[in-house]
Amino acid sequence: MNVLSRLYENRTGIKGMFLANKKIDNQVKTFITYNKGRDWSLLQAPDTDLRGNPVHCLLPYCSLHLHLKVSENPYTSGNIASRDTAPSIIVASGNIGTELSDDDISMFVSSDAGNTWRQIFEEEHSVLYLDQGGVLVAMKHTSLPIRHLWLSFDEGRSWSKYSFTSLPLFVDGVLGEPGEETLIMTVFGHFSHRSEWQLVKVDYKSIFDRRCAEEDYRPWQLHSQGEACIMGAKRIYKKRKSEKKCMQGKYAGAMTSEPCVCTEADFDCDYGYERHSNGQCLPAFWYNPSSLSKDCSLGQSYLNSTGYRKVVSNNCTDGVRERYTAKPQQCPGKAPQGLRIITSDGKLTAEQGHNVTFLVQLEEGDLQRSLIQVDFGDGIAVSYANLSSTEDGIKHVYQNVGIFRVTALVENSLGSDNAVLYLHVTCPLEHVHLSLPFVTTKNKEVNATAVLWPSQVGTLTFVWWFGNNTEPLITLEGSITFTFSVEGMNTITVQVSAGNTILQDTKTIAVYEQFQSLRLSFSPNLDDYNPDIPEWRRDISRVVKKALVEATGIASKHILVAVLPGLPTSAELFILPYQDTTGENKRTAADLEQISETLIQKLNQNLVHFELKPGVRILVHAAHLTAAPLVDLTPSHSGSAMLMLLSVVFVGLAVFVIYKFKRKIPGLNIYAQMQNEKDQEMVSPVSQRESIPNVPQSELMSPEQLVDEKLEVQPIGK
Repeated sequence: MNVLSRLYENRTGIKGMFLANKKIDNQVKTFITYNKGRDWSLLQAPDTDLRGNPVHCLLPYCSLHLHLKVSENPYTSGNIASRDTAPSIIVASGNIGTELSDDDISMFVSSDAGNTWRQIFEEEHSVLYLDQGGVLVAMKHTSLPIRHLWLSFDEGRSWSKYSFTSLPLFVDGVLGEPGEETLIMTVFGHFSHRSEWQLVKVDYKSIFDRRCAEEDYRPWQLHSQGEACIMGAKRIYKKRKSEKKCMQGKYAGAMTSEPCVCTEADFDCDYGYERHSNGQCLPAFWYNPSSLSKDCSLGQSYLNSTGYRKVVSNNCTDGVRERYTAKPQQCPGKAPQGLRIITSDGKLTAEQGHNVTFLVQLEEGDLQRSLIQVDFGDGIAVSYANLSSTEDGIKHVYQNVGIFRVTALVENSLGSDNAVLYLHVTCPLEHVHLSLPFVTTKNKEVNATAVLWPSQVGTLTFVWWFGNNTEPLITLEGSITFTFSVEGMNTITVQVSAGNTILQDTKTIAVYEQFQSLRLSFSPNLDDYNPDIPEWRRDISRVVKKALVEATGIASKHILVAVLPGLPTSAELFILPYQDTTGENKRTAADLEQISETLIQKLNQNLVHFELKPGVRILVHAAHLTAAPLVDLTPSHSGSAMLMLLSVVFVGLAVFVIYKFKRKIPGLNIYAQMQNEKDQEMVSPVSQRESIPNVPQSELMSPEQLVDEKLEVQPIGK
């Protein structure tokens, strides 16, 4: 693999000429180009050395290699030097051999822009350009003090030794004064390591006795190994004749510049193409030339590359220029292919009621000359005759939640293509309420429902946690049925996942083998102050419970009150059993019945009441009592036991009265017979259709309030 290690742009005023060091097979070699890197060649080594001995160096096995480091210090020269005002003169340090080396370094000069080279010193020297390159000053690189320097008036072909100081000087740097006609240089250094800096000013004006005239110059044509056309032009410069010793002054530049006829050498490989061993530019393995027409619209044109492009700044004309120049070509008509429909933000989710922007993209084909149809999947579709009206995308607002199948169809006279996008439209979930009974019977199915606000939020995932179970139940439905086999307090938590939102609610439910419930009613004036909100119902539940405890003396742990939603205002009173930690003293059904009778007695005597506010007194009444639980308020419960008891008493009194006076009232025997049949019906168990109407349990006290009530069962004193 060829690796470019260092590049040097020759500052000789010759555009397109570069020197570069390349690493090839772990060897660094120096190359030169005259056409901005289109072609590179090795440097030809000098034919003879400094002493005139022949140098046997055969390309490509042996060549000249140069150090291309430019000095960053303005007071010292680097390994290579050139000037814009001295065309074609290059001075550099290097070596002759198979690769660049730091050993056996010599100084070389080229006076024909790198075509040929001459050895000028066997050791490294600093070279300074004076009089537009008409004078070259060389000073040896050494750590020892020196007194002499070397001058060349013929572009380095011969050198003369001059003394610039009477005492040897440790040279720290050399600086030429600015200006195009300068012949003054300044050497600075010190006579000893302890002495101060010494500045030595050298003026070479006395060497010349006149300025150069026109006859002192000769033409010189720039070439590359004999080829006169460089970067598409023939350039002829004027140089001072080597035998003339005159001061050049201001440099006039090139004498003439004439464009050349274009040849294959003036063209490099275009983007995506690479030159093969046969010299042709062919597409690289990663490049598809037909891709140029992908963004091309029918009726327009594009530049179809020939695989070549003229080297930048090349001035050639005519010749093969037309053959290698890219040609304008009409964009071909194509059938739509590679259609995609995406959202502007790249997401597959959107919110209900918000703008969704769809983008239609086509890999091949022309959208502006095609019919575009988009079906949003919610019963609405749009059509466009061209894409100009949809540059900012196609906007749509979904009014419902769900997963919608969005389809796009693009067709023209050559064919059609379609694409599908599934968009999940959601509504942000704001609140979750877990609805379930406060009390339930052991081993009886209980229904729990997650009530959502808003109710329609798209696809949801429900995660249910029961008590201390480490493994949850995951469902896609917001309602489940379960049973409890152990008495006591149990917690149920539901987590609802809607998109990036996760909300949860936790409730507590009491589980007993048996309990009773009683429906309560209130004075009608309570309805005037009922806002029918959960917070108000929870507060009234606490007040009613406190009034029951104060009126009956029954421990609060046996009582649970839940005010029900709706008007007229009513409540559910739960009478709970109790057992201590040892499992003994567990209350029986008879005990619960005794507590119920006590409660009913106090309620019927109007002894249970509370003050809603000053001057507003509320009485609490008993509606009916059930032996079976009314917790979930479904039609599965039996009728009220108290209603049955009152019915039996009423029927008994009626029979007694009829029997007592049956001889005095005509037709009484028939009425008594009918009444006996009716009594039999009323004594029979109440059907499920006669139970309490269904009331949503979501409006009952929350689990937090149930926990706050510290529902513990206390033994009733015997």
